[in-house]
Amino acid sequence: MLNQTPLHAVHQEMGGKLVDFSGWSMPVNYGSQIEEHHAVRRDAGMFDVSHMTVVDVRGADAKVFLQYLLANDVEKLKANGKALYSAMLNERGGVIDDLIVYLMDWGYRLVVNCGTRAKDLAWIELQAKNFQVEVQERPELAMIAVQGPNARQKFHSLLSAEDVAVVDALSVFSGAYLTGARSEWFVARTGYTGEDGYEVMLPEAEAENLWRSLVNAGVRPCGLGARDTLRLEAGMNLYGHEMNDEVSPLVANMAWTIAWTEGRDFIGRAVLEKAKAEGVRDKLVGLVMHERGVLRDGYPVLVAESDRQGVITSGSFSPTLGYSIALARVPVEVGSSAKVLIRGKEVQVDVVKPNFVRNGKPV
Repeated sequence: MLNQTPLHAVHQEMGGKLVDFSGWSMPVNYGSQIEEHHAVRRDAGMFDVSHMTVVDVRGADAKVFLQYLLANDVEKLKANGKALYSAMLNERGGVIDDLIVYLMDWGYRLVVNCGTRAKDLAWIELQAKNFQVEVQERPELAMIAVQGPNARQKFHSLLSAEDVAVVDALSVFSGAYLTGARSEWFVARTGYTGEDGYEVMLPEAEAENLWRSLVNAGVRPCGLGARDTLRLEAGMNLYGHEMNDEVSPLVANMAWTIAWTEGRDFIGRAVLEKAKAEGVRDKLVGLVMHERGVLRDGYPVLVAESDRQGVITSGSFSPTLGYSIALARVPVEVGSSAKVLIRGKEVQVDVVKPNFVRNGKPV
């Protein structure tokens, strides 16, 4: 039987088309993926992301443990609620998962992918054995992402003046607890769409009321389909596509997430240093196709400047731009154009930076 989020019955009631997503019954859309996509780009939409895994890390060694576990350095987090994007690597420098880590007054909170939950938790527990830390999964928490140019305003309409002041003061990539009856709600100004908004972690028993209240405030329920086209337009990686256990962050456009702090060892550092010194052979780029058709995952990319092929890691039609876009792993020699092999036909594409839309505007 598939896992269900606390909002499962509400998704059914509101017409969500439920599919199996990494062992979870999740809505792929509520009728029109395109309309849901546009709602987030132009107004406000929301996603049930309660399938994500929340892990709290406490203890005397919490900081040094995470400095060893993660490629990015939690030393950068100077104030409670501040967030950091990072990769968790294996000894070969491959990406076990990408995640967000928050500094809390009691330690740290990690949010990792549902599809990698089992291996993530096993890896974290294995590495934690050498440190004085307590690792606690928080399955009783639900999570709702409210995204779009009007998302913050519509979320604020549900809050007290005191709580509006709390969240309105948040900078991007930071979070805070609300007050009073909602003191267990942790609201972060983060997201996976390229739009402004919040991700709200709250007790599962309170998730349905928040979802219904947001609907009444004019926020549109959205499914996984729109979430994927939104994140692709924003050039955001998806685990298992742009990165996996065999792909280095140096190749996955994640070099900026590696903190080479002098004297700090982290899992996979030696391998990454060697690869960086020798020079990587591949990189992640964006592709744009103006011809009719859709770029799809797995299509070969032919690079004239190299005798090696690349591959599309994520591809789709872009509802915002009106043409097909993709992320692709290609030889570093690639120039400003390439060809994609689509059902035996070579189709010309432009090679661009691996991001396409930010805040509703083409990049």
